[in-house]
Parts: sequence; structure tokens; C-alpha cells
Amino acid sequence: MAYPSPIFVAGTGRSGTSQLANILGEHPQIHRIPIETRFIVDPGGFRDLADALTIRYDPYVGDDALRRLSDILTVRLVGRRDIDRGHTVSEAIGERHYWDAVGRLWPELVASTFDEFVPAAGFGHADWAAGPFEHQSYRRAVPRYFSDRSELLEILRRAVDAMFGGAAADVGKSTWCEKTPFNLLCMDFLWELVPEATIVHVKRHPVAVVASHVDQPWAPPTVDGALAWLKPVYDRWLAWKATADLDTKRYVEIRAEDLAADWPAQRKALFESVGVDDFATTSTFRSRSLDHRNDQFDSDTRALIERALADVIPTMGYE
Repeated sequence: MAYPSPIFVAGTGRSGTSQLANILGEHPQIHRIPIETRFIVDPGGFRDLADALTIRYDPYVGDDALRRLSDILTVRLVGRRDIDRGHTVSEAIGERHYWDAVGRLWPELVASTFDEFVPAAGFGHADWAAGPFEHQSYRRAVPRYFSDRSELLEILRRAVDAMFGGAAADVGKSTWCEKTPFNLLCMDFLWELVPEATIVHVKRHPVAVVASHVDQPWAPPTVDGALAWLKPVYDRWLAWKATADLDTKRYVEIRAEDLAADWPAQRKALFESVGVDDFATTSTFRSRSLDHRNDQFDSDTRALIERALADVIPTMGYE
């Protein structure tokens, strides 16, 4: 039996990324990490840290990057439950795998620590005494500088392997799939981190993506707002793709509409593209789940969106 490579799922959001990840995760060899993990590509995550400790290094930049990563890993991701799935990132991965990986990171990323003196509010004025609860020192980290970026990437890769690989092994699967929509804009870093990874980019007609965005509580509620949100995403991805050497990468680009139109054949092709045999999954893509957005806008509004995305729609493979 072949052992497939790890998989990252990417898209604009509201393009079918969750459904695609669910389908991949139903394969007997692929474990879907059941939550957007956020610590790789989000602000303050591994991607920012990689630059802060290499090409952007100075002690202040590095200290700030470590502090932000610590906040993500030890506060935000473990203190907030996913609305849809009801658990934290550490619970979704497995508490043991998560905290073991996090604990091993700091000695490898921090050169030393020290306490910086913090003057009281009345410092320099003898009559203004420090308050009883004022901090008199501030814990600082001296980050390591990695002149060899690959050394840092190997450290971060080990953390990913410990978390995601450990979670997959717990359920008897040989590899993992992680879905975060804006993996779309971070493919170079994802391949730098996991060179053998397959990135699966699922697309949906941009007008339908706009329609779905205006209905989401986390996105702008107006068409103009949704276009302001999405147009730069499309522009950045298309500009990147125009210069990217995708022939040498494990990259799969697929339209949600094609999956729905010919599911068994497209499913087989999808699984083959990520290196596994076909498998009849419970989850599927259905045309009625995609088509209901077709009539969401009146003709004038749809024409406005099509004009705004006139250079995007055909380039994405839609008429």
C-alpha cells in the first residue's frame, strides 16, 4: 500500500474547502484534522515566525514574534471552542500531541531570557510611589537567529509532524489533511515547511462565492463589502500563479461544480491525484448544494459583480 503525502486544502472560503476536507478525511488512509488549526499561516503563526527569526531578524522583532506565537498556541487556540465542531485546536489534535510539540518548541527557538526593569508610573518623582500591583519587571526572550533558514523550518516541521502525524496515527491512518482556506495565499511557505505536501485548491464560481460571503457572520454583509474582501484575494492568487512553477509541485486544482456534475469519476480522479486508491465516501458534492446561489442576486446586482470580477471569472475557468 502506498503512503500518500500530507495534504493542505485551500480556497477562497465558501468554495467547498470544508466539504472537500471531509471527503478526503473519510478515506481510510487520510485523517482530516477536524478544525482550522490557524497556527501555520495566520498572523503571528509559523509563517511570520520563520521570517522574524531569519530574514527580518533583530532581537525586538524576534521577541515580538515569539510572544505572538505563544499567545496563539497557549491562549487563543486552547481557550476558544470552534463554533461548528465544539472543541479547541488542542482537543481536535489530541492534548498529548499538542502540548508535547508546543513544549519542545521553546528551547529550540529561544536563546535566553531575562527580566527587564520596568519603572513605576512615578519613576523620577519621589513623591509618587509605585502602586502595590505595578509590575517591576517584564519577562523578555532573546530569540535565536537562524542564518540557515532550513534549520528553523525543520524545527517547525517536527512540531507539525508531532501534532498532525500523531493525530493520524491515533486513528490508524498514514497521513493527514489540514484545511484552512487562506492556505491559498501561502503555498510557497507550505511547501517550504512540508516539501512533499499536496495542496488541493477547490474553486467555485466567483459570483457564488460572493453570494455566500454576504450571508456569513464573519464576512462583510454587503455586495460592495464582499467584493472589497474577495477581489484582492483573487488578484493575489492569480498574480502568484502566473509566476509559480507548479509543474514541479504536488498541486491539484479542481472546480466544485465539476465534482458535483460527475461525482464518482471526479472522486476517483481526486483520490488518485493525492496518491491513494478510490474510495466510496459518504460525503459528496451535489449540484443542488452549489446551484442554490445562482439566483441569489437580481440581474443588475449580478451584472455589477461580473463587471467587478471581469478579469477574475474567466481566468478562474468560468464563463
